[in-house]
Amino acid sequence: MVLWQSASQVKVSPWTDVGVRRGQQAIVLMTAITLVLFGAIGGRLAYLQLIKGEEFRQMADNNRIRLIPKPPDRGRIFDRQGRLLAGSRLSYSVFLWPIAQRPQEWPRTLATLARLLDIPEKEMQKRLQQAGYYSPYLLRLARGIGPAQITALMEHSDRLPGVILNAEPIRYYPHGELLAHVLGYTGEISEQELKARQHENYRLGDVIGQMGVEAALEHRLRGEWGGQQVEVDARGQVLRILGKKPSVAGQDVTLTLDLDLQRAAAQALGTRRGAVVAIDPRDGAVRALVSYPGFDPNIFSGRVTPQQWQELQRRSFPFVNRALQVYPPASTFKVVTTTAALESGRFSPHTVLPTYPFLTVGGIQFWDWNRAGFGALDFVGAMAWSSDTFFYQIALGTKAEPIIEWSRRYGFGQKTGIELAAEEAEGLVPDEQWKLKTLKEPWYIGDTVNMSIGQGFMQASPLQLAVMFAAVANGGYRVRPHLYRAPGEQPLRTPIGISATTLDILRRGLRQVVTSGTGTVLNVRHLPPIAGKSGTAEDPPRLSHTWFGAYAPADKPEIVVVAFGENSGGGGGSVAGPMVLRVLEAYFAQKRSRR
Repeated sequence: MVLWQSASQVKVSPWTDVGVRRGQQAIVLMTAITLVLFGAIGGRLAYLQLIKGEEFRQMADNNRIRLIPKPPDRGRIFDRQGRLLAGSRLSYSVFLWPIAQRPQEWPRTLATLARLLDIPEKEMQKRLQQAGYYSPYLLRLARGIGPAQITALMEHSDRLPGVILNAEPIRYYPHGELLAHVLGYTGEISEQELKARQHENYRLGDVIGQMGVEAALEHRLRGEWGGQQVEVDARGQVLRILGKKPSVAGQDVTLTLDLDLQRAAAQALGTRRGAVVAIDPRDGAVRALVSYPGFDPNIFSGRVTPQQWQELQRRSFPFVNRALQVYPPASTFKVVTTTAALESGRFSPHTVLPTYPFLTVGGIQFWDWNRAGFGALDFVGAMAWSSDTFFYQIALGTKAEPIIEWSRRYGFGQKTGIELAAEEAEGLVPDEQWKLKTLKEPWYIGDTVNMSIGQGFMQASPLQLAVMFAAVANGGYRVRPHLYRAPGEQPLRTPIGISATTLDILRRGLRQVVTSGTGTVLNVRHLPPIAGKSGTAEDPPRLSHTWFGAYAPADKPEIVVVAFGENSGGGGGSVAGPMVLRVLEAYFAQKRSRR
């Protein structure tokens, strides 16, 4: 048996060389693949660290660092005696922390919230998308939630990651509906408002004034946001405070309103649709401004329920401030017609005219309100009895131009300048140009006749009429009505250019309205002498509007009151006159008690 062979005797197969070469190629290939993989990993690491490193560090910080904004305390609102009209109280609000969950995880949380808070899931989803899923800021979802909802949220907290319950101040109106149209209300900024005010540092979820003084003085009441930057753990628990910026409270403001007079005006108006306005004729300070129907502004400090909204819809335009809306001013406008007649020089102060049951102008019969006439009257007597046919004749003599001119001098056809400009109507002083443009018709003499008694196309607001009466009361100055006056700011008084003779006739006429004319309901012994004018505006086929404007004391006026009843029916003296009387009684009773 051969146990061994020499190396020279061993034969090598040709297949062995092929195997060696293939092994070497495999090693080279694996080495190349390994180098490529390590190169890709290294490149990716370099990209993530060097190029995207800051972005990912920020995302990591966002997951552990929470920005907790602290809204400022909104400035309080007081009446002229320092009584609180609007303040704040603590309540609970629900917030979402967008970065607390991945976008695909939020739908389950929102479905639970929709059931607990009675907020549509789609509405919450839209707000979350607007804020951005990776936003570190808290997003307010609901304000002023009730105890039952607070309890439910706490019980389900383990199923509501990223949902935070915080206490924060919300607006509170202690007098409810009484001051609704003056003060307005607050609410979260809308998407459209946010776009319009993007340069004023507002953000989604901010609460701003929505109407009234709250909106007009937003820049004073608002304040500045503060907040904290805190580090949180995986459960959202605060580990430490990283930084803090205190919020700056908004400014308190004191209005010219008198709470007692406002309450008296509201009681005088009652449940009639309409308005009552009281101003100081000397400087235009608004003492009372009431409109009915109204609303409770407190409901907007939380989420308005469907039941609350349905109740508001059953009222007749409760958000419309009727003190600033326009209607035919009726016979109160005879103050302007008298001024135009005398100041134009077309009629003498001693003019006496016969009056008739009606006048025929352009083939149309224009009737006097009593359907009989009043015999011969001068300007004072015509004002006292409010004779329509007397003023028809004045219109025929003056033509339209002087009446239009003096309408504008008294402030009609333009905003008064009150802070509530966004809600105020300009009214209308019609002329031939307006009629041609709007109605494609020429101006007829009948239009001038109608205008002379505050009918036809003429439109004015209760506040504008208060400014008109104030000009007679203060000696010929158009005042700018205002609810707020900054320290050092002087009242705005513009002379309208009326003569002493005309003023004397107007004052005697308005006083005689009360002593022996259409406003004797105000001829009372327990008050100083009152001067005023009634008005009844036709509004077919509905009931007529009623007006009464007055000032007192007649010899040294310090208060003007205008009352308006929308489609109240009746006459100005019998319906609106007693409203004015109640407000004047409250004013002078208050004045006596403060002596």
